[in-house]
Amino acid sequence: MQNRSPTDPTHAIASRIKIEREARGWSLADLAERSGVSKAMISKIERGEASPTATVLGRLSGAFGLSLSMLLVLAEQSGERISRHAQQPVWHDPETGYTRRAVSPPTGGMLELLEVVLPAKVRIPYPATAFAFQHQQIWVRQGTLVFEEGSQTHRLEAGDCLQLGSPADCAFFNPGPAACVYVVALVRR
Repeated sequence: MQNRSPTDPTHAIASRIKIEREARGWSLADLAERSGVSKAMISKIERGEASPTATVLGRLSGAFGLSLSMLLVLAEQSGERISRHAQQPVWHDPETGYTRRAVSPPTGGMLELLEVVLPAKVRIPYPATAFAFQHQQIWVRQGTLVFEEGSQTHRLEAGDCLQLGSPADCAFFNPGPAACVYVVALVRR
């Protein structure tokens, strides 16, 4: 596995995916079938040989019946009630350059705050199952975010906040020339 910063949660994510799969008594093939992610890719992720993309993590979390955020919270839990900026886990999508900072303390509380930086012209889709277990709001801090929610499209500018509706297939898209920064607030259903 490549060298990673102390706040890089890749190893914790790999371990959590294996824990969730084994807790259900699933083989790699079972998880592949339920998630639509290849058995080879799941194996590489679990061994820490590949860093999963946001889309792959969305598919795996949905197969487990967990929100993406819950899967990452479970991977990042430490019991601390304060989250210092320098210690906040930052996950980088190796495919798109998307970054996700877990701002909230990793205690597994009801509310979770995430800061996301979505590079220019990047689009990240998620299946409805990634949103099934949470209420979510998106607050754009910088740039423009086009959020596709089922058949609806929402264009959000800096300062705009959107409360998501019922779970639907979604996509986050940054149509602008610079990075879009937004905060996601999640509460478990």
